[in-house]
Amino acid sequence: MDHSLLKQFVAAARHLHFAHAAKSLGVPRSSLIAAIRSIEAQLGYELFDSSAMSTQLSPEGEAFLVDAERQLDKSAKSAAASAAKPGGKARASKGKGRAPAVKGQPKPGRNRQSR
Repeated sequence: MDHSLLKQFVAAARHLHFAHAAKSLGVPRSSLIAAIRSIEAQLGYELFDSSAMSTQLSPEGEAFLVDAERQLDKSAKSAAASAAKPGGKARASKGKGRAPAVKGQPKPGRNRQSR
């Protein structure tokens, strides 16, 4: 499952308020709701209880939250392990840094020879 979808679901499940979760992620609320609906369509069951007065996770949603957090932690650890190690050899630019040639002008870095 897509990493960003899991991240959006976990934020919505932690906040239990779609507008607050969307604001914390920096996405529109409609995008967050669309992401949740996309996950629900992939899984085949509802993650949030639509019959409750306030936003609540369904029992399946609570089980999926644990699994989603585990997947995000696993991917964060693997990303940290594959990050480049600090240090190494510095590379210097060895070019002359020539300016671009302009039609009708002498080539940069060369003097015109007189005849």
